[in-house]
Amino acid sequence: MIYLDNAATTQMKPPTVATAMLEALSSYGNSGRGGHAGALSAARTIYETREKLAALLGCPRADHVCFTSNSTQALNTAISGLLGPGDHVISTDWEHNSVLRPLYRLREQGAEVDFVPAGRNGRLDYAAFARLLRPHTKAVVCTHASNLTGDVVEIGRVGRFAREHGLLFLLDASQTAGVLPIDMTAQGIDVVCFTGHKGLMGPQGTGGLCLREGVEIRPLAVGGTGVQSYSETQPREYPTRLEAGTLNGHGLAGLNAALDFLRETGTGVIYAHEDALASRFVRRVRDLPGVTVYGDWAASLRAPIVTLNIAGWDSAQVSDQLAERFGIATRPGAHCAPRLHRCLGTEEQGAVRFSWSYFNTEAETDAAAAAVGILAREAL
Repeated sequence: MIYLDNAATTQMKPPTVATAMLEALSSYGNSGRGGHAGALSAARTIYETREKLAALLGCPRADHVCFTSNSTQALNTAISGLLGPGDHVISTDWEHNSVLRPLYRLREQGAEVDFVPAGRNGRLDYAAFARLLRPHTKAVVCTHASNLTGDVVEIGRVGRFAREHGLLFLLDASQTAGVLPIDMTAQGIDVVCFTGHKGLMGPQGTGGLCLREGVEIRPLAVGGTGVQSYSETQPREYPTRLEAGTLNGHGLAGLNAALDFLRETGTGVIYAHEDALASRFVRRVRDLPGVTVYGDWAASLRAPIVTLNIAGWDSAQVSDQLAERFGIATRPGAHCAPRLHRCLGTEEQGAVRFSWSYFNTEAETDAAAAAVGILAREAL
């Protein structure tokens, strides 16, 4: 199988990830729930993982890295914990449902939400940020890169806009953590939400949020933390404020090992390889008769994603053909990005997404392009 569905989850992980998880399964106790060797080993690894993520994402304090099970939980925690009835929020048409649905629920509770529009070509209208600003606007919530097209938001520009108007800036880095440079401090980001199982190359069931110092988030869940057990309320100190219940210590051990791989290999090296493969693929398919490639390919910075359609074929049909005839794994359908599909005019057809990781090769990329060529000829 040629696996080109890395925007959903990276299948190939650094070998050290599985080794670290296996060792943790046989030796770790519960972090913060005892002073014995197993509990202390888990606690040390979890804190090391906080430190490495803080360094990677430009978070000033390791204790402001709070773990969740994925970026969806992190986004729900941040959105629900910072915003409420009477607040106004600016988001974009590029968002995934992990942003959209919490915002729609917030709107039902009395908040107001506006979306920076994307055109038929998918490009955002950046001037709309200023047009949508209101006296009671409290936050900008947006993705770093579209999981549908791979197009990248100019987060430095958005961060400056947020700072100039005293707004919170919440960033969904699901597709970019470990792939593109993120520096909370330099880019004016208040909260970064991430998942461990995509560009960070860790296991599923890991994720979290990094907070700027001074950001006060109401907990989404309350419960056991291993500290202040006689208090009737959740501890106010981070990270325990947002970490009710037992953490996924075994998964975080794997994420810790993945972060070592990223640091040792170099995120710039990793991105250059992934970007080269995506660019190689798009050069071979974008001019094929009947093939439509989506996204802004004139941009200098993109996530390693190529999304396309072939003639009038349903995207699921194309993806099935790629899997059954050519052994190529892709993602068809709506990609949990309904607003952007409406902008692109692909609501009914969906689209087929190809996405690369560091462990993909030129030979795999060329085989995928050849398969698209065969299907395109058959569609004529």
